[in-house]
Order: sequence, then C-alpha cells, then structure tokens
Amino acid sequence: MTQPVRRDRGQISGWAPLREFEELQARMDQLMQTTFPFPARPLSEIGEEPWAPLADVEDTEDAYVMELELPGVRKNDVTVEVTDGELDIHGEVKDKGRTGVLRRQTRRIGRFGYRTTLPQNADTEKITADLAHGILTVRVPKVSQATPRRIEISD
Repeated sequence: MTQPVRRDRGQISGWAPLREFEELQARMDQLMQTTFPFPARPLSEIGEEPWAPLADVEDTEDAYVMELELPGVRKNDVTVEVTDGELDIHGEVKDKGRTGVLRRQTRRIGRFGYRTTLPQNADTEKITADLAHGILTVRVPKVSQATPRRIEISD
C-alpha cells in the first residue's frame, strides 16, 4: 500500500499522525503474518476464482428472464447448461491485445460463472439464450399450469 509523503515542517508538538498510521499498518501486518504464516502469492500462481456477472432476473407471466452483463464477450465464449434443475452459465472474458501502456483497468477479465436453481414450474426443454449488445438474455419458459377442476365423488 502506498502512503503519502511525510514532510515534517517544524511541528511544535511531537504528534505525527502519519507515524500512527504506519505503526498501525505494521501491527496489522504482524497480525496477518502470525495468523497466516504462509507467504502471499499472486493470483496468477493461485489461479483466479471465477467472478459472477451482474444480472437481472425477471418473473413474467409466462417465463423467467435473466439478463447478464457480458460486454465484449462473443457467443462462442459462453456456455449455457441445464442440469438437475440448475441453470449454469459460464465462460471467459478474454483480455484484448494492447499496444500502449495500460494505466487503469476496472473491467473484469477472466473466467466467470453464474448459477441459479430453477423453480419447479420451469420448462427446461424450451430454454433460449440470445447475446446482443453485451447482454446475454436467457429465457426460461414456465410450464403451463393445469387449471384445477372439481372431481365428483361417486356413490
């Protein structure tokens, strides 16, 4: 963590607020090292955990509609699967080749995953998926509900 440059300009009192932060950071570092004795490794060595894209789920009259934000992703880089009543969407956002120096990166790259359990009335045989303008839209139709009818009891 970078810290601001400290300049002592003839302080009358002996109070140095930045020194207190440095001491606090040193104590926290010591606590972390005693709690987790193994050295920290960069994510490239560990393997990045998949992240979940932002999603909206809408319950309409005839279907469940999920919209996931996947800007810059091609349809060949996304997989939509249904297994045992669970909808699993996963893929990868690939880093694009750059010619200049990257000064800031806030967009996520790497593997992503989104999983949800489908309700009992979901028709898993008729699920559709469409990727347009960076939005993956997955439509899960509902099974038509049987209307209740009265059964006469015979004598």
